[in-house]
Amino acid sequence: MINIKDLQLLVSLAHHRHFSRAASDCGITQPAFSARLRKMEADFELPLVRRGNKFLGFTSEGEVVLKWARRILTGIDGMRQEIDAAKNDLRGKLVVGTIPTALPFAGSVAAHLRRAHANLSIEIQSLSSTQIAAGLDDFTLDAGITYLDDLNPSSDHDVTEMLYDERYVLIAPKGLAPRASGNASWAEAAALPLCLLTTNMRNRQFVDATFAQIGAIPTVVMETNGFTAAMAQIASGSAATIAPLHMAESLFGNQKAVMLDLVKPEVTHSIGLIVKPQNLVLPVVQALRYAAKAAL
Repeated sequence: MINIKDLQLLVSLAHHRHFSRAASDCGITQPAFSARLRKMEADFELPLVRRGNKFLGFTSEGEVVLKWARRILTGIDGMRQEIDAAKNDLRGKLVVGTIPTALPFAGSVAAHLRRAHANLSIEIQSLSSTQIAAGLDDFTLDAGITYLDDLNPSSDHDVTEMLYDERYVLIAPKGLAPRASGNASWAEAAALPLCLLTTNMRNRQFVDATFAQIGAIPTVVMETNGFTAAMAQIASGSAATIAPLHMAESLFGNQKAVMLDLVKPEVTHSIGLIVKPQNLVLPVVQALRYAAKAAL
């Protein structure tokens, strides 16, 4: 008979991807861990784990069992949360996947959550929109803050809630900026030396699509996977960048730089909260919804 402890062993192994570390995490010895794992395989009459000299991953059948283990443990955690919520003492852990450009907003949401629920633990993971969708599917994430544009319109598996429209600004050193205040066109931005995100990032793909739309070829002098490096280029006076307004407002503190709204065209992309549908909504997810609305 499979019990809750067995399911926790599987989830811990998926997290650590190492037998001895997973055993230590579960508070048992590695031989005991391995014995329970083999007992599970005997009960299912299926191999769940691919073994060699080390952990090599789960079999296809093991991935199915792992997904259900996470689902069941999520339900148990939800039961505990409801009991805590009834006592006005919401506890537990909330894991939210967030696209990098929405991290400042996610931080504001977390602050609202902490003020309302001091005993709630919050983990924010910076992930791509694809990784967020995968994390919701395998129950490693409770919710995601992501581009709604990227959701499959034929899918009815995700519950979404519109939060805000992401729009873009040009941030440039004063010596490079086309003007000291107001707006800048995308064509003007294309003519400047730009430090942009790498091409595998969704935000950069939106930026490139806009340049292609107006027939402009941007002057990209540097690429980075984070806006901190871009801001360093601006501070040195050597390049400008294009950033979402929420991100720019959180980073923009350099008085030697100019921030201009980008127009011609005006571009927006919808950011929303996404969760997997549940028969019973987890109290922490409901609390997240309230906090997201309060952060707007």
